[in-house]
Amino acid sequence: MRTTVTLDDDVAQILKDVSHQSHKPFKNVLNDTLRQGLKQYDSAKEAPFVVRAKPMGLRAGIDPAGFQKLVDDLAAESFLETTKDLTERQR
Repeated sequence: MRTTVTLDDDVAQILKDVSHQSHKPFKNVLNDTLRQGLKQYDSAKEAPFVVRAKPMGLRAGIDPAGFQKLVDDLAAESFLETTKDLTERQR
């Protein structure tokens, strides 16, 4: 099959160098290189990665995303207690 492909200058130069060093036609070097590079997509036909969920043991109605809000609230309370103690000591 004949097709037109625009190669970056550096890629074309590497292919020309390999062609010259291996004494193979440019066309063969290009095709062999593409085949080698495309082999990685053949391995993509393996079974897809599957996430296996595990129960967290939370009771219904508890939102695990809300834990960060709880942590923030506790940190704010701790900060207020600390600053309250410092304010009282300065009096």
